[in-house]
This record gives sequence, C-alpha cells and structure tokens, in this order.
Amino acid sequence: MATRTARTAWNGTLLEGGGQVELSSSKTGTFDVSFPKRIADEAGGVTSPEELIAAAHSSCFAMQLSAVIAEAGGTPIALEVSADVTVRPDPAGGLHITDIALTVRGEVEGLDAAGFEQAAQNAKATCPVSKALTGTQITVTATLA
Repeated sequence: MATRTARTAWNGTLLEGGGQVELSSSKTGTFDVSFPKRIADEAGGVTSPEELIAAAHSSCFAMQLSAVIAEAGGTPIALEVSADVTVRPDPAGGLHITDIALTVRGEVEGLDAAGFEQAAQNAKATCPVSKALTGTQITVTATLA
C-alpha cells in the first residue's frame, strides 16, 4: 500500500507567522496556512488543518460508501459528500477537533432509503479516515435522491 506525504514550511510566531503546506506526493498544489485565519469565521483564501481533514474525510467516505453500496447489491451512480469539521478550544490546552458531520446525497440503484442509510453508517465505521479519527464524534446524514 502507498504512503502519502505533505510538507509544511512555517515562519514566525503562531499569531504573526504563516506558512505553506505542500501536497508533496501528488504535487497538486501548495496552500497558505495561518493560525488567525484558521480560527476566523472567514478563511480568506487560506486553508487549515481542519479543512484538509474535511477534504480527506469526505473523499475517503465517498470511496468507502461506493464499495459498501456495491457489496450490499446496489450500484452507486453519484455521491455528493461534504464534511464539516469543528474545532474548539481544548480545556487541557490548545485546540481540539470536537466533531465531524458527514452529509451525503446519493443516487443509487438497487437500494432503498433504509439500505442506503445502513450503507452510509457502515462506510462511516469502515472508512480509514474515520478510523484514524477515533475519539472524535462523527455523524452521518444520508439522503437518497
């Protein structure tokens, strides 16, 4: 199996500094990161670890759900998945990712709404990113188109 790599270069203090995260394995981009933008309501063109986790989780979940649907006898036609990652201050210090809300809308042949919901719950439990985030509350809202 593959190992993927990202690299971050950071300059300065937490509040006044900034950096860039590079997606090294895919070479698809380099993105600015900043702590003040990380915790602000508006990202202003700057990404954050939480947004990158949301991207990782939504894509992993979509792949896993397509596999689970097929295992259940259905055919995935289209899946649209979003992940909302919430970060809050941690009473022990620093920040803590408290919850992740996955939302999926799917066009699927061969499964009814209950079967799709079961597949979504199974995908949540078996998605490698969900497994890596054990200890974070993860919810799924699944709607069959």
